[in-house]
This record gives sequence, C-alpha cells and structure tokens, in this order.
Amino acid sequence: MASTLQVGELEIRPDEFRVYVAGRPLDLTARELSLLTALVEREGRIVSREELFDAVWQRPFRADDRSVDVYVRKLRAKLAGAAPDLNFIHTHFGFGYRLSPEPSHLFHNSATSR
Repeated sequence: MASTLQVGELEIRPDEFRVYVAGRPLDLTARELSLLTALVEREGRIVSREELFDAVWQRPFRADDRSVDVYVRKLRAKLAGAAPDLNFIHTHFGFGYRLSPEPSHLFHNSATSR
C-alpha cells in the first residue's frame, strides 16, 4: 500500500489511518476511510456501487443494499465541512461515483433569488 495518497487538497496516509483536507485532519471511521481510499485509488473514473462494495465490504453485493450510498453521503458531509469550496465525490446516476475535487458552484435562478 502506498504511504501517502494525494488528490488536490485531500491527503490520505493509509498506514497511519489519517486523512487531511487542506492540511487539517479529518476524523473518519474505518469504513469511511476504506471507501475514500478506494475512490482515491480510482480517481477520475466512474466507479460502480458494486465495485466499491466489493473493495470495501468484501462480500457479495446485493442490489437492494444501500451501504455504499449511505457511506458516500457521510463522506460528502465530512469533506464539505472541511473544505466547503470543493466537491470531492460526484454521482453519475445509473453508473456510480467519481472522485475528482472540483470547485463548488452555487447556481441561482430567478426562483431562488427572490
């Protein structure tokens, strides 16, 4: 396993079970760390829920199991708390998830600006 994995402002030290965002430590559970590591190792490509489940849970995937989605939601919240100006994990509906740190953008239309 690599001693350090880095994608933009995100740094993972798997051997130390530590994660940093913009130099600040991020407190993750073991499962969240495993999921984030799996996404970082596949940076920039869309990864199916099944592939993530196999990599992290290491047991057969069931189509009705929402574990990946739940943990992605938890990771997003923690990453957003540490770096609100970046979106790290992107959903590709019907395909899976992609890790790629990109600036957050607020979109306003006439309905939301009233």
